[in-house]
Amino acid sequence: MAISTSMKALIAGEQIAGSKLSRKLRDELLAEGMLLVIPHGSKQSYRARDPEALKRFLIDKDESYRILETVSSGSRASMAAETGNSKLVMVRSCPGFPVNSYEPIECFLDGEPFMVHPQNGSFLFVADWKQFTIPENVVVIGVENMENFRMIREQRRFFEEYLQAHGLANRVLFVSRYPQSTDLRKWLCTIPNHYLHFGDFDLAGINIFLFDFQQYLGKERSSYLIPDDIESRLKIGSRKRYDTQYDRFKDIKADTYELQRLIYLIHRERKGYDQEGYIPQCT
Repeated sequence: MAISTSMKALIAGEQIAGSKLSRKLRDELLAEGMLLVIPHGSKQSYRARDPEALKRFLIDKDESYRILETVSSGSRASMAAETGNSKLVMVRSCPGFPVNSYEPIECFLDGEPFMVHPQNGSFLFVADWKQFTIPENVVVIGVENMENFRMIREQRRFFEEYLQAHGLANRVLFVSRYPQSTDLRKWLCTIPNHYLHFGDFDLAGINIFLFDFQQYLGKERSSYLIPDDIESRLKIGSRKRYDTQYDRFKDIKADTYELQRLIYLIHRERKGYDQEGYIPQCT
């Protein structure tokens, strides 16, 4: 895989012009908080917020980016010594996604029963996701933040009350798209279950749902988890988060009333709110 000059520059901590990045990759890196935006009048340039974190993100996204770890050596011999392959195979070594639950969910993996009910303090990772199936009466909740994903038991009452209020089944399988890849979305496209997206309550979070999930699953099969108290929560949210995201995501629109209202509230308050705020604090 040939790594672009612009990506090498970002990982080296350099600043690059916006025109040097593909729109798709730029939007993804912005949504994940990997880039700092540096305005220059009507134009923008970008710098990695944390070059090492950016490199790890790219490697998790696609194993072929591992060439970034050896490119400085300048020789195929050293690449072979470090990776065991002078021609890096473009296959990720760990495909799949994590799953979690706070009650037993009997699923199937390669046709065999597979119980998802991790011990508190742990979760499972499904690597052979193409052979992973779940009961049709289970709601799949995608959790963007790993802290929320790890601590689902602490949020059980929150989820159960939301599902009941919105007429959704109370059997739930929690999933995460960490490491960042399309495996989770591809799997969701193969099952009939309803997908409920639990992300940050900001413009970038809504953009992830609209363009990484809803446009593939459709609005009948997917929805955004919007708590009843989000209006009051946004009042104490982050103004900096809103300002950072505004230029890139100010024009996003949703075709459902509930999500469009959330977008309106975010613009009205000029703030964003992190989903970690819904993890009950120990007293």
